[in-house]
Amino acid sequence: MASLLEKVDTLIRANLHALVDRALKANSLAVVDQYIRQIEDNLEDLGDAAATVGGQVKTLKRKTEEYEKKVAELDRNIDLFLQEGRDELAMAAQSKLNSTQRLLESYRDQLARQEAEYQKLLDAKLKLEARLTTVKQEREELRALLDLAKSKEITVRAIQSLDDLVGAGDSDIARVAESIRARLDKAQAQSEMYAQRLDAQMDEVLERHTLEAQLKERKKRLGLA
Repeated sequence: MASLLEKVDTLIRANLHALVDRALKANSLAVVDQYIRQIEDNLEDLGDAAATVGGQVKTLKRKTEEYEKKVAELDRNIDLFLQEGRDELAMAAQSKLNSTQRLLESYRDQLARQEAEYQKLLDAKLKLEARLTTVKQEREELRALLDLAKSKEITVRAIQSLDDLVGAGDSDIARVAESIRARLDKAQAQSEMYAQRLDAQMDEVLERHTLEAQLKERKKRLGLA
């Protein structure tokens, strides 16, 4: 169980910006997709582990309640036996009560440990689900950036071809070329506007991450984390 939580913690602490940089340099989403698959696989493992431990918690609660009733019953019986002057029976019941109380304490300890483990798994699952949502959003922005880069490359090649046509001396071809070139200029301007919006969105994300990190550090200092 500990190794699973360690793997999840490593995934949650992964540097998303570094991941995005690697994808941009490689001009591919493969590294991000691999990270998403790792998160999804571990989410499945976490779900299985949480279900298993959650079932154990229910069993231990039932056992604890059962032994609490036994202890109460034995306690009442001992008083009754003593009141009736049946000391031997009272002694036997007292012995059974002692062993039952030890079992009850054992079940209570196990229950406390498993409840803590169950809560850890649920917390880790919640954090990893949030991480998955964030990464998928980042992936969409990254895909838009990569598409934009490819579009610009195509535009540049098209403009170079049009320049060659304009210089060929044919007036009809030149007019068509100029018309197409104007449309490409407009498309490029729109692409640049879109890129600026994406940059603004990424800056907003970076700022949010900075604020979150500052608040986390403050909570840690105040003993709230």
